[in-house]
Amino acid sequence: MTACRPLLETMLRRRAAKGKEDPQRMGERQGLASLKRPSGTLIWCHAASVGEAQSTLILIEALLERLPGAHILVTTGTVTSANIMQKRLPARAFHQYYPLDHPAWVKNFLDHWRPDLAIWMESELWPAMLGEIEQRKIPAFLVNARLSPRSLRRWKHAAGMARALLGAFTKILTQTEDDSAAFRTLGAQNVITTDNLKYSAAPLPCDDSALAALRQSLSGRPVWLYASTHKGEEDLALRLHAHLKNIFPGLLTIIVPRHPERRNEITALCEKSNLRFSLRTEAHVPPRASDDLYIADTLGELGLFYRLVPVACIGRSFSADGGGGHNPIEAAQLDCAILHGPRVQNLQKIFEDMNKAGSALRLKDEEDFEGQLQRLLGDPQSLSALQQNGKSFAQERALALNHVLSALTPWLEKAKARSPGSQAA
Repeated sequence: MTACRPLLETMLRRRAAKGKEDPQRMGERQGLASLKRPSGTLIWCHAASVGEAQSTLILIEALLERLPGAHILVTTGTVTSANIMQKRLPARAFHQYYPLDHPAWVKNFLDHWRPDLAIWMESELWPAMLGEIEQRKIPAFLVNARLSPRSLRRWKHAAGMARALLGAFTKILTQTEDDSAAFRTLGAQNVITTDNLKYSAAPLPCDDSALAALRQSLSGRPVWLYASTHKGEEDLALRLHAHLKNIFPGLLTIIVPRHPERRNEITALCEKSNLRFSLRTEAHVPPRASDDLYIADTLGELGLFYRLVPVACIGRSFSADGGGGHNPIEAAQLDCAILHGPRVQNLQKIFEDMNKAGSALRLKDEEDFEGQLQRLLGDPQSLSALQQNGKSFAQERALALNHVLSALTPWLEKAKARSPGSQAA
């Protein structure tokens, strides 16, 4: 909801003090652009978090191919997602932070950028921004939309507001038929199901030289990965390692925390467990032969580790915060067998579909986790079958991008007609 200006300014200062905002770009959070608007057609893509931002990348590539004279403004709200976008955005696409939802800041943003088309991959509905988008008659699309049963129940208590906010969108493209039904229940119009864009995302990038170096340093050691971990999952990984290293000599457990700034908390757990470990850090220090654990406290290297290991557990499925799950498709695309805990409600449909197809394994609890991991590490045939099933699933479900582009085509053609065909700076 829209908050008063002094409260938002105080919140920004506190977040900056905690490292959650970029002090050099605070003006962007107030709608004050740090870049000039390029001439010609401008498409605005907004993705709230890391997951949405990465799913947006393949859509951005496709939009730039269809609109050779256009530019794309990409907004996100977190420092982590901004860092990833800065590294991975193609030519003619650039990043700015999304402004907080104060009417003056929203107007600053839209007055400067004047987008011809807005594409949102965001679960929050911001009233000031959506109201201004509707008033300016900017074609707006909610893409990859989902609405959990809990969110639907909450919005039903403010059905009138939900209907008004959703009315700002020209069309809503949902992940599942259940999501479409939920949005229609709230009064949304022009709702269609296009599947989950995560299925179509390009494989995560990888530095080939870094991959070769790590493969050499591991020297055939048994290895597994806990990917995108949250609080409560690192200590789980340590307990599993302590048990399994007696069965698999030389076992290396790799932990990639979702938030690298938690490195001190994680290393303290390692020290308490009397397990040897190395931090990768920005210097890309390799693991030592004597290490039990390798903490990959870097950004943007998950693609490297999915290529390196044969099996991974997807984080935030056993976490202390109630869970929710992260994207398993990224691992499946890269021949990495997938394990996950019971709490994957944020991506429930993806995990359910993968489980039914034999493309991922749902773990009931810690005991089940240990048993399944032990089985896979000791049975190359079962491990290979799970890897192949995951990759086949990812390949079969990769058509979501085509469905999204088809739904956007009429408005893209209008934007293309306005483009001068130049790549203005």
